[in-house]
Amino acid sequence: MEAKNLLRFLFLSLSVAAFVLVLAFLQLSYPLPRTVELFDRPTNSSWRASKNRHNHALQTPHHPLDPLTIQEFEKVRSILSSHELFKSSRYALHSVDLEETEKTLVLKWKKGETLLPRKASVVARVDSKSVYVLTVDLGTGKVTVRETGQHSGYPMLTVEDVTGTTPALFASADFNRTIVQRGIDLADLACLPISTGWYGKSEENRRLIKVQCYSMDGTANFYMRPIEGLTFLFDLDTKQVVEISDTGRKIPIPKAADTDYRYSVLQEDPHAMKPLNPISIEQPKGPSFTVEDKYLVKWANWEFHLKPDARAGVIVSLAKFRDPDTGELRDVMYKGFSSELFVPYMDPTDAWYFKTNMDAGEYGFGLQSMPLDPLNDCPRNAYYMDGVFAAADGTPYVRPDMICVFESYAGDIGWRHSESPITGMQESYLSSIREVRPKVTLVVRMAASVGNYDYIVDWEFQTDGLIRVKVGLSGILMVKGATYDNINQIPNQENLYGTLLSENVVGVIHDHYISFYLDMDIDGSENSFVNVNIKKQQTSPGESPRKSYLKAIRNVAKTEKDAQIKFKLYDPSEFHIINPSKKTRVGNPVGYKIVPGATAASLLDLEDPPQIRAAFTNNQIWVTPYNQSEQWAGGMFVYESHGEDTVATWSDRDRPIENKDIVLWYTLGFHHIPCQEDFPIMPTVSSSFQLKPVNFFERNPILRSPSNLEKDLPVCKPVASV
Repeated sequence: MEAKNLLRFLFLSLSVAAFVLVLAFLQLSYPLPRTVELFDRPTNSSWRASKNRHNHALQTPHHPLDPLTIQEFEKVRSILSSHELFKSSRYALHSVDLEETEKTLVLKWKKGETLLPRKASVVARVDSKSVYVLTVDLGTGKVTVRETGQHSGYPMLTVEDVTGTTPALFASADFNRTIVQRGIDLADLACLPISTGWYGKSEENRRLIKVQCYSMDGTANFYMRPIEGLTFLFDLDTKQVVEISDTGRKIPIPKAADTDYRYSVLQEDPHAMKPLNPISIEQPKGPSFTVEDKYLVKWANWEFHLKPDARAGVIVSLAKFRDPDTGELRDVMYKGFSSELFVPYMDPTDAWYFKTNMDAGEYGFGLQSMPLDPLNDCPRNAYYMDGVFAAADGTPYVRPDMICVFESYAGDIGWRHSESPITGMQESYLSSIREVRPKVTLVVRMAASVGNYDYIVDWEFQTDGLIRVKVGLSGILMVKGATYDNINQIPNQENLYGTLLSENVVGVIHDHYISFYLDMDIDGSENSFVNVNIKKQQTSPGESPRKSYLKAIRNVAKTEKDAQIKFKLYDPSEFHIINPSKKTRVGNPVGYKIVPGATAASLLDLEDPPQIRAAFTNNQIWVTPYNQSEQWAGGMFVYESHGEDTVATWSDRDRPIENKDIVLWYTLGFHHIPCQEDFPIMPTVSSSFQLKPVNFFERNPILRSPSNLEKDLPVCKPVASV
């Protein structure tokens, strides 16, 4: 009788809850593309549902680096459907992207010339076993299977892998029984698939994912209501629950009170902050930038190509700057993008040790991008770009408003000088010398919601030739349940692995690392990396009243190991990429330098399995010779990889890098010890680095930029502040 009741309960729950709950989970946590039907692959017409103004039906490529169009995705799908590998087999396409033409050919190509042959790069799994990397020639229809060598990992998860996990779990009697035994209503359940990492042979030869669940009862912020200690090990290919670990039965689910973050709920709070008066930048003449052929951006003296990418998010290519003295359009960077992310949580217990996500290679940073919210994510007069990606069967779909481009002015100063009376000059003359220039920048922005966390990535271009890359972290903490309401209840010897944020809620300590691929081409591809070490020098007795000063010692890296850099506060350096064959008027080699902002280094043991897989965080800077197959800092196949194919293994080959086509890798890091201000949703915290001209120009490149004048600015009839 008990078994019959349980089955009846499960049937009724599944018929109603499976749709409602999974829908809520998918929308809040891992949203399907807006044009994809829930539980179904995208239909042939699904891409037409994009609300964006871009007409993808008529889109054609104009540049060798333009992403694949809807028509090209459909052609790839058609070609593969008749290929012998796929005719009678079950398969999934884990990525379908533009296969970029050889760099030298792209650099030679000029607008107006015949477009270089278009090809697609496809990563496919056939019969849930074999992994193939294919080149599909869109002109000839030829399919070439590429050699990838031995690799331990699996390709990036498909959208269907992630979104199909929860429905499969609801079909498992073991899963439902466990939830019911916990006293949880299935109608209140949301579940999160989490990559497993790699911890030994027992996890080999199977694509596994771990799933943990939350209660949605009473709040949209289900992340604050974890069902602690309950973990389901799930086989992505067999769709079966492999193992259930339930170690948290004595830990209560945290209360829903004060966890909601929606304004529609919070505005009812009588203690809410009084809203600020609206602020908007008005541009009556329109923005100063243009976008040609959908992806080529021109602004001030800058010109660069943008490409939405399923794995990297946004790729900036062919960044050039027009020299204000000569009018020459000069090369700065061939290609830049976020190559990999690493997010290790610092809790070694059973339900947490595996949480060491590599978000780009496992989930796809671009696949997790969200449509940007006009006026909030991006200001008025922003230009929006869509991403077009492929579902597991090759059907294209649109990620609308994935990237925005806009001009920014925050009252910052480009340069200034007012003459001071201390010079002894006549006061009347002094009063006439006050020169100030405003700083206006151009921002390229994307935002990705990788489960609970939100990442905002900005590429900001300045009129003086500087590029600032900024990463913002927001969203919701991944928290664990606890038995404690107050820190006074915690025994001295117990390690919470984090901070008690609210009753029964612990924010676990964790790190974030974002590794950037920067193929700098300073006035050409043959460049060198220079470590400009700043050393203290002692004066000789009687030489000077001073006892010490600083000296810059330039060391040109000969091989890769010379350019493996760990930052040291008391042994500082500048790091330059120079073109040794191109000199300024006075003889300095032209170059750019990378200027780090606040960052963090990984403190994990080098033999810790997550650190082996994320060995790109062993140093803050690496420099490698350009190799088209070496673009992903954690390797091409990251999911469950063993770490044998990372920038660390490539760099240890110690190849020559002096006066070569080289790539600089920079890893930006954050240590995050959660605090109560992070509850229930985090204010954005940001850090950045700069790519700054160093002897690239003959003089200040914005010397001749004009000041703002009242007559040039719009009058919006503001209400004066009191």
